[in-house]
Amino acid sequence: MELPRILYVDDEVINLELLQLTFMNDFEVIIAESAADGLSLLELNPDIHVLISDLKMPVINGLDFIKLVKQKHPEKICMLLTAFMESDVMLEGFNQELIFRYLMKPWNKDELKDTILEALKR
Repeated sequence: MELPRILYVDDEVINLELLQLTFMNDFEVIIAESAADGLSLLELNPDIHVLISDLKMPVINGLDFIKLVKQKHPEKICMLLTAFMESDVMLEGFNQELIFRYLMKPWNKDELKDTILEALKR
């Protein structure tokens, strides 16, 4: 059976590898170290189901990355995963219907898995 495809964008390689290894039996996790790489990978893999992005990244932050994704792919389910609680970003993401969830690092495996599974049902 083919695993659902997830794109995870984070500028910290350790975070990318940790999420990829943690969920290797549940999802095919494609990783990118920048928003630009994430956009390229999305074009190469249009069957990606869910996108997860870090918020604080150089050049293009996570919310701006999601805005770019939604311009071309409004059907994609997007989440922010961050160590920072920024209520203005969270409100903008939800109010503009850009993000499905705003999740905090460090993440809990079961909670994150349940959230991804919930997103896949949409």
